[in-house]
Amino acid sequence: MSKAWLDELTEVVGEQYIQTKKSSLIAYSFDATPNFQALPDAVISPKSTLEIQQIVKICAKHHIPIVPRGSGTNLAAGTTPTQGGVVILFTRMNKIIELDEENLTITVQPGVITETICHTVEEKGLFYPPDPSSMKISTIGGNINENSGGLRGLKYGVTKDYVLGLEVVLANGEVIRTGGKLAKDVAGYDLTCLLVGSEGTLGIITEATLKLIPEPESKQTLLATYDSIEKAAETVSSIIANKMTPATLEFIDQPTIKAVEDFSQVGLPTNAQAVLLIEQDGPAQLAERDIQTIEQLAVTHGAINTSIAETETEAHNLREARRTALSALARLSPTTILEDATVPRSEIATMVNAINDIAKKHNVTIATFGHAGDGNLHPTCTTDLRNEDEWERVEQAFEDIFEKAIELGGTITGEHGVGEMKSPYLEWKVGEQGLQVMKQLKQAFDPHNIMNPVKMFAKSTRKRVVVK
Repeated sequence: MSKAWLDELTEVVGEQYIQTKKSSLIAYSFDATPNFQALPDAVISPKSTLEIQQIVKICAKHHIPIVPRGSGTNLAAGTTPTQGGVVILFTRMNKIIELDEENLTITVQPGVITETICHTVEEKGLFYPPDPSSMKISTIGGNINENSGGLRGLKYGVTKDYVLGLEVVLANGEVIRTGGKLAKDVAGYDLTCLLVGSEGTLGIITEATLKLIPEPESKQTLLATYDSIEKAAETVSSIIANKMTPATLEFIDQPTIKAVEDFSQVGLPTNAQAVLLIEQDGPAQLAERDIQTIEQLAVTHGAINTSIAETETEAHNLREARRTALSALARLSPTTILEDATVPRSEIATMVNAINDIAKKHNVTIATFGHAGDGNLHPTCTTDLRNEDEWERVEQAFEDIFEKAIELGGTITGEHGVGEMKSPYLEWKVGEQGLQVMKQLKQAFDPHNIMNPVKMFAKSTRKRVVVK
């Protein structure tokens, strides 16, 4: 390739902020998704929206692919530079621009770590609810690109519910601003919602204004233990049917319980078939009343043991143990695949049992945990990428899982995104015409296809399987 475009990019950011040596590029050739890796041609770290504009214009002129990258925790190959090109890092764009207590908003650059936002606003008695398990290292730009969820999604929603406005550099290098510090705004198409979850395929987010709410007064935490998955699922349904919306309603199956307890040592019952981690927050009396009612419902529906955390330390340890599920399972094998098929919450038991049957059918190991309250399950396969025969069976198993989720009224991804890994399955969910509409939007925003190319849209759709 000609060096002309590299020289032009170097003039924009300076030599110290562009990397082209292979030894420096390897760290940005992959993300948290197994079996997707390719070297970019360059990695660049701009300091401002203006520099990103200049970078995009240069790349557009030379038809160089652009991959925006946060911390690389993506689980669907959404930040892998498989077409080469330029990886843009936001490590220099990590400032909190404004905390507006009058309008209950915070405006940030894309490189700010999610947990930093949470801690910053909590110091003022405010609350930013989205809490992906990767929040200690994931960036807000990555969260917005993937529309990330988290443990608190049932009660509080996901990232899109808190993005009020965006500054975005388009594929032609021009800048648009969407939304703002407004409770109401129906002026034209909702471009903010369109851009959230677009995985960097439509533009590059350079600034975001996020909604905040008052911090909950108190929190109560319950752990319920079951000898069957069905009883745990019945408890979930009964809680919702009794018109309660817990802040957290998490499901963990036995293989995950064993791995997490071995990793975290917090006293999880490793002989249980399933546990539910349930939290309620709000005014102290209401939170206490709700958690006691939920505990009674758990017992009624077959919980063999229940315990309410007596201290915040105990509650914190349980939450953190749940957040370490992927790390705990990843210790068991050389390769770990974490998926996120989502179904209506009434179908949780059906889906978990189907996952177990599919794992047996293909002779692979799959543990399941996830957000039971919103039906977002994370079947996680521990395997070895180097075992070609097993890897093929793993891929077949996940195809069956996606098919089953759709059959039950669900989807192929609830919060991890489509990326490149799930792109062959997108048509299964949205249909041929739905896919065409999405492609037309992509063409309108990015006519030269330089914005994170081959993500979301595969060259061909995988053949639909029928799960029996």
